[in-house]
Amino acid sequence: MNVATCPFCRIIRGEQSAEILYRDNSVICFEDIRPITPVHILIVPLEHIESLNTATAEHQQLLGHMIFTARQMAAGTRLERSGYRLVINTGVDAGQSVLHLHLHLIGGRAMPFQYGPR
Repeated sequence: MNVATCPFCRIIRGEQSAEILYRDNSVICFEDIRPITPVHILIVPLEHIESLNTATAEHQQLLGHMIFTARQMAAGTRLERSGYRLVINTGVDAGQSVLHLHLHLIGGRAMPFQYGPR
């Protein structure tokens, strides 16, 4: 997926609509169009980075900023009291459907921890 066709890059450039909740000079946050919990927010770097596997040492500060921004978004939606989950899917087999690094902030209901096959 290249920058021209990437749906997240299109949102960043204002070419595709999204419910934008926050933006700064490094990240943009918007609601997931297919939420799996009552609160499902994506934290997306403005720079097109395909996945966590393609992030470099220069991205360390950005990755930390993404997590801190997710914590701020959780506080803004009152999830810090009940709990929330942060997820980065890396690769198709892990469920990464958009090849632009992004962090999922999910919460708003109890979520069992699942490990292994269902």
